[in-house]
Amino acid sequence: MLAITSLLSPPHARRINKIIKRLETDFGLDDVQATPDPHITYQLAGVRKLESLKEVLHDIAQTTAPFPVHTTGLGVFPGPNPVIYIPVLRSDALNQLHHRILETTAPLCLRTDKFSNPDCWLPHISLALHDTTPDLLGPVLQFLNKETYNLKIIVNNITILRQEGTQFVCEECFNLTGNKISV
Repeated sequence: MLAITSLLSPPHARRINKIIKRLETDFGLDDVQATPDPHITYQLAGVRKLESLKEVLHDIAQTTAPFPVHTTGLGVFPGPNPVIYIPVLRSDALNQLHHRILETTAPLCLRTDKFSNPDCWLPHISLALHDTTPDLLGPVLQFLNKETYNLKIIVNNITILRQEGTQFVCEECFNLTGNKISV
């Protein structure tokens, strides 16, 4: 399974990783660190041909200019292991990039996750997942609530993350250049 994402810029990644490290130190939550690079996920997918996927994502990156997105607040996906995240506000530019990724990768995918569907997709930056419990949820949210999470992030890449052992690592990163491809 691969993740098609946008990595956060180094300053934003450092800020998010600092929060994640505090959650590990104070609450023992470290499963989110299976993906050491904070990111926004567009799609989880199994693909037929990785090289073909790289080609279409490269093409999208060459024809997409970097654009800002904003975050605000905190969110929780409930369940036996709640996910705690920072919501990324959907914008026209973000929705268009998501749509282009889904449309161009569909013929290449063996399977995708249901949450990549535009009607279900909630872009976010994960802070804690898999090892969070309902009992920890209150104290963790109380801790996180001491800060605000109103960030302006420039989306400037499309990155493929692949699973390697217990971690997701960067397979390839395509910078958004906004240049048109000659046909």
